[in-house]
Amino acid sequence: MDVAATLPAPRRSSRTDARLWLIGIAVVLLYGPTVLWLWERWTLSVWHNAHGMLIPFVVAYFVRDELTRYRGPAEEGSAWGFAWLVPALLMHVFDGAMHTQLLSAASIVVAAPGLSLLVLGPSRTRAILFPLLFLVFMLPVPLGVTERIHLALRHLTASGVELLVPLTGIPMLRDGLTLETVGARLYVADACSGFSTLYASVTVACLTAYFCPVPWRRAAVLLLAAPIAIGANILRVSLLVLLVKWYGNGILDTWMHEGSGILTFLLALPIIFWLGSPPPAPKAPTTPEPAPAVAP
Repeated sequence: MDVAATLPAPRRSSRTDARLWLIGIAVVLLYGPTVLWLWERWTLSVWHNAHGMLIPFVVAYFVRDELTRYRGPAEEGSAWGFAWLVPALLMHVFDGAMHTQLLSAASIVVAAPGLSLLVLGPSRTRAILFPLLFLVFMLPVPLGVTERIHLALRHLTASGVELLVPLTGIPMLRDGLTLETVGARLYVADACSGFSTLYASVTVACLTAYFCPVPWRRAAVLLLAAPIAIGANILRVSLLVLLVKWYGNGILDTWMHEGSGILTFLLALPIIFWLGSPPPAPKAPTTPEPAPAVAP
């Protein structure tokens, strides 16, 4: 019998509940403007960091799940939490002088383990450390970094479309980032780079790899997430080229343009999940029941 499994789950004391309320109020007051800025970035468009709005809910779910399954000692809070909180508060203060908001948003990720150490103690913090650090995927990538990534992805996408579309029997000519075919011309802009799909796919891949029990599948998910996202985006842009050829440039002003961006992620998502899902265990062979004895 597993003795740890029979132990009751640790209960929070009223003192712990009071500390949680006080810390929660302080965090809301301190980071309220930063959260509003994050919300603006998350809802800017599907081409940016739209998946970021889901990350806090995902983290909250897995933190609650890990704490529910926790059967270790109910420790008191640890002062080591200040080793995380002090740098986080300094980042927040510096951001107030620099007015970037991004540094303040990053300080939330740094502060989360510190708050957990202060309230829950080291053992429970170790149990929920990955979900807490997973908050990093809610952060928008700095513009100076995304510009280079966007440009590289745009050229990669244009090259892929140049190879893929002719397979349908339609000739294709590429001039830099401009794709031309008979009756259609499409410029591969930032929105066509697939960066948002790449960021969201890597996010899902890290979460999938964390829960995957098979080492080689875990490695495959992490290594193949980016190629899968890029390949899905090449398929999307190739489809847009065909739609422009058949229906004209006006198709890009309809829901098909943004909708295809969401479709790209939905195409990459099941492949990532499949890579990270171990095959079902083989069923144990059933032993046939012995025939009943016949009385003489």
